[in-house]
Amino acid sequence: MNAIIKEISDSQVKPEVAPFKVGDGVRVHTRVREGEKERIQLFSGIVISRKGSGIHETFTVRRISYGEGVEKVFPVHSPNVVKVEIDRESVTLRARMYYLRDRIGKSANKVKEKRLVERGAKI
Repeated sequence: MNAIIKEISDSQVKPEVAPFKVGDGVRVHTRVREGEKERIQLFSGIVISRKGSGIHETFTVRRISYGEGVEKVFPVHSPNVVKVEIDRESVTLRARMYYLRDRIGKSANKVKEKRLVERGAKI
């Protein structure tokens, strides 16, 4: 990669990013500008994919809204993404969870959740 492009992109990368992974339930706080006003809008759902690397890294969040599936793609290092909160952690066996698109009802949100183990056994 060109040294100039690498230097510019390294300055744009956020130093601290929330350690979420595919399958986690997250709440994404985004900055929305409407005219001269600015507000924070939440979008909560399940992360179904993470793609790219460096400044081009994105993640897709899916949720069911009024019986209809809604997906949004967010850049990880965007200045409009204020923060990403992790609601619930999960254990997944896949890198992408596109199979959730075919599910209907409660099963559309079912992912194996991580349980807190008291005795220190591995999950």
